[in-house]
Amino acid sequence: MAERPGWTFLTNHAHVLLCVSLDAGARVRDVAENVGITERAVLRILRELEEAGYLTRERTGRRNRYRVHEQAPLRHRGASHRSIGDVLTVLQRRRRRSTGSR
Repeated sequence: MAERPGWTFLTNHAHVLLCVSLDAGARVRDVAENVGITERAVLRILRELEEAGYLTRERTGRRNRYRVHEQAPLRHRGASHRSIGDVLTVLQRRRRRSTGSR
């Protein structure tokens, strides 16, 4: 069997955004474990996504809830006619199919 390449198609930013789109109340610890990065990296990515307008963080008691702005356009000029919601729809559908949930 061939060795897996050291790169992936989706960035850690995309994986973190997918996690919070699937669970708005996801804990940083759980996102970090799911993505395979540190909690500090997740916090940095969440801050960057919020600053870029891809999500909003809302404090609820001691927890954060995230609202993804699915209408936000992709940043690459070749894909800016598409929204982050377009990408998330495809990824969520695939994830739900592979986990058996709807």
